[in-house]
Amino acid sequence: MRAVVVEAFAAIPRVVEVTDPVPAPHGVVVRVEATGLCRSDWHAWQGHDPGIELPHVPGHELAGTIVAVGSEVRHWRPGSRVTAPFVSACGTCDLCLAGEGQVCPHQTQPGFTGWGSFAELVALDRADVNLIALPDDLPAEAAAALGCRLATAHRAVAARGGIRPGEWLSVHGCGGVGLSAVMVGTALGARVVAVDVRRAALEAAVALGAEVAVDASQADVPAAVEAATRGGAHVALDALGSPATCTDAMLSLRRRGRHVQVGLLPAATGHPAVPMERVIAYELDVLGSHGMAAPDYPALLELVTSGRLPVADLVRQRITLDEVPAALAALGEGRLGTGITVARPAT
Repeated sequence: MRAVVVEAFAAIPRVVEVTDPVPAPHGVVVRVEATGLCRSDWHAWQGHDPGIELPHVPGHELAGTIVAVGSEVRHWRPGSRVTAPFVSACGTCDLCLAGEGQVCPHQTQPGFTGWGSFAELVALDRADVNLIALPDDLPAEAAAALGCRLATAHRAVAARGGIRPGEWLSVHGCGGVGLSAVMVGTALGARVVAVDVRRAALEAAVALGAEVAVDASQADVPAAVEAATRGGAHVALDALGSPATCTDAMLSLRRRGRHVQVGLLPAATGHPAVPMERVIAYELDVLGSHGMAAPDYPALLELVTSGRLPVADLVRQRITLDEVPAALAALGEGRLGTGITVARPAT
């Protein structure tokens, strides 16, 4: 198969032919119809994840068709269209049995612990635990977002943030996961403030339902959010992952507000100065959010199939597998554009 192979961290990858994957006894191999480019893939390429071994194939946000099935798989057959959470849970530990597979201590992750979906084929673990069947009428490009950004945003806003109709949600960083959070918040009846430094990203957020747009390059973000919401957001979400966005999001909250951290904050990017005095005085909740387990997907799929979450609107750029290496570099430099960029590896 053809795949995007990282041979040295931060060096432009090459698209080369490599050996086809084979399924584990509990796993499957999927022909990748579409795979999204996510900031987490950029972190992997940069070497910010200490568990990645070279050579490596990134990519974790995918949709495709099963082409091979392991001997222990019971519920899936070749020909099924599927996606999967970026966390492949073990399905047997106490957390998995409690429905919290997104933090499974035995998890594997395509594109991180093993080779991922920037390829024509990808192997996925624990198929009976982790795969989600796709509706026939959902295009692969849109379905790819369900594996990471839309699912991550849905759990962050609905489950971790506990957003309620009429509450204010401030979204800091309007890339793929941020715009997904704008859509989810709007679909759930929240009033949304979008924060970014890019005009195009703010315009996209408004088009997807945000009531207020704050240009972080021109404004005191916490003051602007407080003024727009008359007291601060009920829920703030850092969708980018930087010291500035994390701190601004917390300082944008009203008393008893909930901060949800979605954007990765690896040590290489610096540590945020968490305003603990504000956390204490305002009794803020500070919450992490790490994807979404497969059993939680039905609620998200209902929003998608009902039309309340027009996920196809998030896909703004379509590229080939050969264009992925340059797109990874553009992603880190903020040149990739708004919304979600999707590659189509399968021929």
